[in-house]
Amino acid sequence: MLLHHQAFLNHLTPLGHPERPDRLRAIDRMLENERFFMLDRDIAPFGTFQDIARVHSSDYINSIHNMNPEEGVIDFAPDTNLSPGSWEAAMRAVGGSTRCVDEVMSKRVSNAFAACRPPGHHAETSVTSGFCLFNNAAIAARYAQDVYGMERVAIMDFDVHHGNGTQEIFWNDPTVMYTSTHQMPLFPGTGAMNETGEHNNIVNAPLTAGDDGTQFREAMEYAILPRIRDFSPDLIIISAGFDAHERDPIGGLRLTEMDFAWATRKLIEIADERCEGRVVSLLEGGYDLEGLARSAAAHVMTLMDY
Repeated sequence: MLLHHQAFLNHLTPLGHPERPDRLRAIDRMLENERFFMLDRDIAPFGTFQDIARVHSSDYINSIHNMNPEEGVIDFAPDTNLSPGSWEAAMRAVGGSTRCVDEVMSKRVSNAFAACRPPGHHAETSVTSGFCLFNNAAIAARYAQDVYGMERVAIMDFDVHHGNGTQEIFWNDPTVMYTSTHQMPLFPGTGAMNETGEHNNIVNAPLTAGDDGTQFREAMEYAILPRIRDFSPDLIIISAGFDAHERDPIGGLRLTEMDFAWATRKLIEIADERCEGRVVSLLEGGYDLEGLARSAAAHVMTLMDY
């Protein structure tokens, strides 16, 4: 299933900013191909304050709401902007994320992908940067636990940038495992292998600029996938950033769309073994339009195959 909404196009950023509405237009055009004719599609609903407050402080939520401008584009945090359409876009990104959980937990579908923006994995409990407002993956994990009683949730993040926000939120929580492949050194500067959380529930497998699918798959096979399998989660959430693609202008890894499809398939296989196939995927980064569209299409096609 695909969750989307036109409101995601109304979150505006300054001219030349890599996190721009054209990202979703590129994905939408690719998913109009006849290969995706059988893809279930639905509208991302508005999220709720309660859902966000499971993860973020009330002061942080209110600061975004109160600063949202009536016109123009303003700075909210480093590299992170607000425009008149940003609040609805962010709230529907939250709603799309929780709706994905609803669809999977109700068994209407085995997996779901929310093509939403702004992204979320740099958003910590009370502060953010890196284009993000609300941490959609963390919100989806807490929603699955509180609403559906899921005891353990695993989050896999293959964005080129480390998800410092997701790591911070779950650092002290043994019920959520956060795993990440990412380039180091690179923004935000976190994600070293020795960052393992208070309960050994954080798994970082950093890669080096120039690494390609060979190194990525090795990191997945030896560092990430066995830990997720041993964790035996009730739900797997993918922070699906595609800026590790070889075409991407703000990363230095050399992955292709086939690497993302491979990783998706491996995660689905674990989900089939451990949690009745339940997978929720949420869009994060990806800033070369062609690389993003091809990678998202490969990711969605793999999800559809299951």
